[in-house]
Amino acid sequence: MSNISDTPKPPYYAVIFTSIKIDEDKGYSKMSDKMVELVSQQDGFLGFESAREDLGITVSYWKNEKSIQNWKKNLEHQEAQKQGKEIWYKQYKVRIAKVEKDYEF
Repeated sequence: MSNISDTPKPPYYAVIFTSIKIDEDKGYSKMSDKMVELVSQQDGFLGFESAREDLGITVSYWKNEKSIQNWKKNLEHQEAQKQGKEIWYKQYKVRIAKVEKDYEF
């Protein structure tokens, strides 16, 4: 994906997922595509931006904290999280932030 998300006027929330993957795919790409499709259907989801080199960063945008919590509880997403811990990631970190101001060019 190479678009900047069109987010609403703040406040809204950002979930920042930073990761270091193993070198092999082992089904990661297929699951990633499935999660993109699934998250796009979630109530409160506003969009995402992602970049990957050695370090991957994905920022997803959400209407409120409740919608983030609901996504975390999604059973298919929980399975992807489990596989991430067991198979795909050497390390990851999740940060949740409230966006109070944004501007663009």
